[in-house]
Amino acid sequence: MIDLSAFPITSQWPATNPDIIQLYSLATPNGVKVAIALEELGLPYEVHKIDIGTNVQKSTEFLSLNPNGRIPAIIDPHGPNKRPIGIFESGAILLYLAEKTGKLLPRDPENRYLAIQWLFFQVGGVGPMFGQFGHFFKYASDKVANNPYPVDRYREETMRLLSVLEKRLEHNQWLAGDDYSIADIATFPWVRGIDVHYGARDALALDHYPAVAAWRNRAEARPASIKGLKVPA
Repeated sequence: MIDLSAFPITSQWPATNPDIIQLYSLATPNGVKVAIALEELGLPYEVHKIDIGTNVQKSTEFLSLNPNGRIPAIIDPHGPNKRPIGIFESGAILLYLAEKTGKLLPRDPENRYLAIQWLFFQVGGVGPMFGQFGHFFKYASDKVANNPYPVDRYREETMRLLSVLEKRLEHNQWLAGDDYSIADIATFPWVRGIDVHYGARDALALDHYPAVAAWRNRAEARPASIKGLKVPA
C-alpha cells in the first residue's frame, strides 16, 4: 500500500485506498470536469467532498495541495517516475490524465493542439466570464440591484463566448473536430451551469445557440458524464 503521508491534506481527508487517485472536489462546473474525465478513462478514484461554502478549501491542509485554495485537486499515487504527485488547476489535471492514459487528446500533433487551444479557451475565457456572470446575476443580485453594469458587462461577454462556441460547433461534432476530448469535458459543464446553477437560460438567450445546445446534450448524455456530474454527491 502506497504511503501518502507526505501530503498533509490526507491528515484532514484520509485516503481509504491510497493506491488509487484521490480527488478533492465539489459538483460545480469546475469540480465535475475531473470526475467526468476519470469516469471516461476508467481510472479508479476516491472522492473527498470539499464543501467550499464552509471555506474548508482555505485550510492549511488543503492549501498544502493547492496553494490557490480552489477545487478540484488530485493526488495520483502512481505519478511520473513511479512517485505520487499532487496536481491542482482543472485544466492541468485534465491534461495530465489525458497524457497519462493516451486518451481524450488526439495523437496527431495538429489535432492535439486544436484540442489544447479549446481547453485554454475554456480555462481563460468561458470559466471566468461565465462565473462572473453567474455571481452577479444570481448570487450577488441583491448587491447590484441598483447598478446593472456588472450583470450587463458579463452577460455581453458570456453571450460573445457562446457565439464563438456556436460558430465552432455548427460544423463540428466536438470542439476538436470528430473526437470527444478534454476540451469538451472542460467546457460543457459551464454551458450546463447556465441552466442548472444560474437559471439564466432566458437572460442569455440560449435558444439562439442551437449547435451549442446539441453539443451540450451529446456530451451530457454520455454515461461517464451522467455519473461524473454527480460526483461528489
